[in-house]
Amino acid sequence: MAETVWNLRQALTGGLTEALVEPAHRGEHTRPQSHGPQCARRLTARAPVQRTVEPLVGVVQRERPSCACPACRVGRYPLAEIWGLSPGRTQLAVPKAVATRVTEGPYDEAQRLWGDLTGVGVGSERLHTVTHPVAEGLTVLDVAPSRAAIARRIAAVAAGRFRRPVVVLGLDGAYGPTRPARARGRRPGQGRQRAKRALWRGQWRDAKGFRLYLIDGDRSVHGLRWHQGQNEEQLGEALTQIKEAGVIPEEQVRLGVVGEGAAWRWKHVQALFPQARPGLDADHCAQDLHRVAKVHDGASGQA
Repeated sequence: MAETVWNLRQALTGGLTEALVEPAHRGEHTRPQSHGPQCARRLTARAPVQRTVEPLVGVVQRERPSCACPACRVGRYPLAEIWGLSPGRTQLAVPKAVATRVTEGPYDEAQRLWGDLTGVGVGSERLHTVTHPVAEGLTVLDVAPSRAAIARRIAAVAAGRFRRPVVVLGLDGAYGPTRPARARGRRPGQGRQRAKRALWRGQWRDAKGFRLYLIDGDRSVHGLRWHQGQNEEQLGEALTQIKEAGVIPEEQVRLGVVGEGAAWRWKHVQALFPQARPGLDADHCAQDLHRVAKVHDGASGQA
């Protein structure tokens, strides 16, 4: 029985929500007139129109009267405004909750957890779609853990050890193709065919970011991740915010920086964290060693 109720939880909570909403604002269901959305003209309410919405509690169906102003050429649903419904079927609380799960781990893991916890199936592409508008305007400090949270993680790693724990700042960047909005959706020709390479101007963008993590023996303890479509100046601004906010308690840790040898990385590191110990990441180190070996040994191929 418990398993049956759990599997039906979205339908049950959706029906319960409909029952609770029904008596609320009862007078608004039969209000004969309303004001225009952009003027003071009195409008006569039309017959109720049914709308289906999906908040976190499941599918909810409600009827609400509508009004249309011929002068403003805009319609309105007064009851929907009172309820605080957002445009579209999926309500704003859903993408906000989805975005919270996505920020805590990979998309595939967030998709699985979201389905297990809510009973609502959301595809990985949908996760990207709903997360993007929620994330607009966020800064690195909006997603960074608090100083107290960072301090607790450092204390847990440092417990019972003589030396200060190591915090690693990993910097990375790429220059990759993008797909503008006009290239999305169905295109003329073969159905469901997607372009494998971009054919528009301005298709390439910088994508740079960094990650902070603690070294705890043979494992790493996540601290902060910030990867965006941004150039190196914007990355430097994000690092400056981290520095000024004291997210990294530099007096309590030994700070190391890992990245490849591009000058743009180390420019910001030397300006903000001059005491940090720099290091080349394993992949680029192996490439450099291979080049040195080829130059040293020539065509003999002997190492």
